Parts: sequence; C-alpha cells; structure tokens
Amino acid sequence: MSTAILTGSPVPGSSIEGDLRSLGFDVLTASDAGDAETLLAAVPGDQRVAVVDARFVGHEHALRLGLTDPRFPLAAIPGALTAQPAGRQALTRAMARENSASGGTLLAVESLADRVVAALDADGVGVHRPELGSLVAQVPVDPQTRNEARQAVAALDDEAVRLKSAVKARDGFFTTYFISPYSRYIARWCARRGLTPNQVTTASLITALIAAGCAATGARGGFVAAGVLLIASFVLDCTDGQLARYSLQYSTLGAWLDATFDRAKEYAYYAGLALGAARGGDDVWALALGAMVLQTCRHVVDFSFNEANHDATANTSPTAALSDKLDSVGWTVWVRRMIVLPIGERWAMIAVLTALTTPRITFYALLIGCAFAATYTTAGRVLRSLTRKARRTDRAAQALADLADSGPLTEALVRLLPGKPRRTAPLSAAVGAVLVALGAWMWGPSWWVVLMAGAYVLASAEAVTHPLKGSLDWLIPPLFRAAEYGTVLILAARADVDGALPAAFGLVAAVAYHHYDTVYRIRGDAGAPPAWLVRTVGGQEGRTLLVAVLAALLTASQFTVALTVLAVAVAVVVLLESIRFWVAAHKGGAPAVHDEGEPA
Repeated sequence: MSTAILTGSPVPGSSIEGDLRSLGFDVLTASDAGDAETLLAAVPGDQRVAVVDARFVGHEHALRLGLTDPRFPLAAIPGALTAQPAGRQALTRAMARENSASGGTLLAVESLADRVVAALDADGVGVHRPELGSLVAQVPVDPQTRNEARQAVAALDDEAVRLKSAVKARDGFFTTYFISPYSRYIARWCARRGLTPNQVTTASLITALIAAGCAATGARGGFVAAGVLLIASFVLDCTDGQLARYSLQYSTLGAWLDATFDRAKEYAYYAGLALGAARGGDDVWALALGAMVLQTCRHVVDFSFNEANHDATANTSPTAALSDKLDSVGWTVWVRRMIVLPIGERWAMIAVLTALTTPRITFYALLIGCAFAATYTTAGRVLRSLTRKARRTDRAAQALADLADSGPLTEALVRLLPGKPRRTAPLSAAVGAVLVALGAWMWGPSWWVVLMAGAYVLASAEAVTHPLKGSLDWLIPPLFRAAEYGTVLILAARADVDGALPAAFGLVAAVAYHHYDTVYRIRGDAGAPPAWLVRTVGGQEGRTLLVAVLAALLTASQFTVALTVLAVAVAVVVLLESIRFWVAAHKGGAPAVHDEGEPA
C-alpha cells in the first residue's frame, strides 16, 4: 500500500485526490507542515509515501511518472515528491527541518513538497526528476494561472503521450517500423488486463521454444511455422519492455528474465535448426555452435567496452566525435544501426531464411552478417580507445576482472608473477588465445593441445596480473571467451564422432549463461558471482585446460560423454546459484532496474 499526504489549501473542483487514488495511493490530508510531519511519521517505514501539494494541476501520467516508478528511492515533479523505504530517512530529516523553519505552518504561496525537494538537494541527496516532455505538472498560485494550466491539461491527451513513451527512444529499423507501431497497443491491452511484463516475457520464451521445436521437425511446414513463431516471439519480446514502461512495472527479477530469456530463445532456436537439419541428413552443428560463439563474443565486446568506459573521465576522442556527427544525419543513423545486425534485424533474417531456405544457408548468412557486424563495431571501439585520453576507475578495472572469469589456476599464478604493470596485457591474452585455438585446429585431440592450453593458462594469468586500466584492456574478456569457446568447438569437431558437437553446444551454452549472468549482476550493481562459484566451475582457463586434457586422454566417444557430463554439471551449479540470487534479490527489495537492452 502507498500513502499520499495532501498539503496546502484544497481547491474546489480539483481532481488531484481522485488521480492519486487511481494510482494506488491512500490519501491523507495535512492542515499544516506540522501535521504533514506527524502523518509522515505514522506511515509504516516499509511503504511508499508521497507529499503532494493540493493545488497541483497536471496530467495523471505526470503524477504516475513522478510518484510510482519503482527504480528510484526519491523522485519528484513540481508540487509532488515521493520516497520509497530506502529514501524515507532522508525525506523525514528534510521534512523536519522544513517544519522547524516554517514554524509548523504552511506558507500561502510556497509548496511544501517543493521546499522539501530543495532541502534534499541541499543535503546532496539524489532526487530523480523524470522527463515530462509536453506533460503538464505545476502548482498555480492564482485563479488565472490555474485556469491556464487546466486548459493546457485538457489540450493534450496524456494517454497518447504515455503510449508513445512506452516505445524505446533508440531502437533498430525493423523494430521501429515493423513491430512497435502495433506492439505498443498489445502492451496497453496487457496492462488493462492486469498482465505483468514477466508474464509476457515468459510467453515470449515459450513461443520461441515452440518455434525451435517446429524447426527441429526438419519438415518444410515446420520451418515455415518456426519462422512465423520466431517473429511472434520477438513481438512479445518488444511488448514486455513496452508494458514495463507503459505501466512502470520495473523489477530486478524482470530485468534478469528479459535479458537471459533473449539469449535462451536465440540459442535454443539454433539448436532446433541443427536438429531439423540432421533429420534431413545435413550436419550443421558446427555452424550452430559457431553462430552461438560469435554472437556471445560480440555481446562480451559490448559489455566490456561499456563497463570500461561508462564512468571514465576525459572520455572523449575524435572517433567518438565523428560518430556523434554521423548520428546527427538522419539516414546514417538507420544505416549504422542496421549494419550491426541488432536483434530485430537478426531475428527477422533468421525467420525469413528458415521459412524459405535451409538451415545451412540460414547459418551461413547469420555467420557472415554477425562477423561483419563484429568487425565493424570492434574496429570502431579500438579506434576510440586508442584516440581517447580516458582515465579508467577502479570500479571499471574490477568489472573487467570479473568479466574475465579467472579461476583458481590464474589466482595461484598471479601470486607468482612479479613485475611492474605492463601495457601488453591484451597482447598476452591474444597470443594465448591464438596458441590454444590454432593448436586445436592443427593437432586435434592430442597432448600437443594440452601443451598449448598450458601456455594459454600462463598467458591469461599474465594478462590479468595487474588492474585492467589500459586503453585496450577491455578486449581481454572477449579474447578469453573466444579462446575457451573456440577450443571446445574445434576439439569437438576434430573428434569426428556423432554427438560430440551437440555436447559441445550444451557445454558452451551453460558456460555462456554463466558469463551473461555475470554481466547482468554487474549491471545491476550487485557485483560478480561469488568466488566459490567461479572456483567450482573452474574459471575460464581451468575449463579450457580441462577440455584439452579430456580430449587427449579419452577416446572420441568417451570425450563426448565427458563433454555432456561437464555441460550438465556446469549448468546445474550455475543455474541454481543464479536463480537463488535473483529471486532473493527480488524478494529482498533490491532496487528495481530495467535494462533497455543492447542492440546486438
């Protein structure tokens, strides 16, 4: 339950009390500042509370944006202020000070809510102020101003503004012009029937899994149905975020579900295509696994670069300036968004090719498109990093270290590696990755690969010996991902036995989930997964060495069984801990978040 305290003199004909009740607030009336402080103290500390000037005139959606968003402890618009439990202490302190300053009475002109917000600002307390755009929110001080404000409210349809703002401001071409024009209305339909974003997210996952099942039939009708259902899943995927923005239903659990289900849907669909192709006598498991590896490495490039630079100081470069200039020209914006093959364009391409061609052609097109997009984005970010004079923070260095996923072998070696900080950390990671992947390609399952994997362990340890604050140190996590996933892919392919590549697909999927989960924890300011989990699953260097040893030690069929067992073990440990953490964070009242998502 939420409580709103109306302050100031009531205005005949005002709709403010009804608007607050429609937003879920229990409304109390304070006669003066002292009364407002008393009522505030009586509201239970685990409830949201708002202080609203009774003279407020504005759109109901302006109140909704200012008073019901769960992501911010304190938020305000002109004439209204709200606090969640995390912000109650600061609000109580500021209210007491204002009450003391006013002698317990309300001034005829000034708004108590606005004065308290000013006091919070003076205390250095962060108060969120939502962008209202064309929405009206003000406290008129005379009849003429009040009449003008009411006319402004009547002249603008706030429902139309609310519906438009449910769509992300920055999105891909396909999503903007082929999905959002109608998915926003589906979101409103869901909101009016009490559906939650998490329910829509789950429906999207189920639809995608059915699509994967249709693709796995290997029949042309199944492929057509799979393409249609994949688009339907994407429509629901857009709808859940629009529903969250439309109804301000943000949550920690919801952000995690939305992000992880996107990856689960796409990679399950890859597996479905591979199974369908196998029914038709075409083995494309290597292509499916390659697509998953490439797509995951693309995402890690995005994550690492953003984490390395989001709070860097002096964060400018000529390349970034050129990019900003290009974004100011209409047609270049869409071209630049499309060539990175964002999720909308990518899923549309996959769906159409699935329905009209074969899984092999679909994967070829996907690999070529993703490879070009990865080259384009990575090259641009390398240029930015080399031309900017950014100073990276300890937080950024820690985030990169967490993304590196170094295990007990690296921890032990780091203690033994002396020397001053070096600028060659990315080079060490790159050399190690090339050695182990090239060794697997040249020799296949053999003790030579074990030797190369050992060299990779040493190189990866050298790369993370010192804080990752170099201009290109953000490349280290994606290089580690490419080395580990690529080694598993190549060794499984070189085993040349049925079942090896599907088992490798399962192992990479389980490990990739662990890496995505690490990203989402960092984004939610929850820190990296616990050290015991990283040690239990071996760290990236430990798993790479283990797979190399298993490939050399076992027969091809035994290696397949070992990959399967390893995949199941990693999946069980990682999933159980991840689910425990996110459910506990949700129940424990962790700050609600909403990830707008990355375009790739």
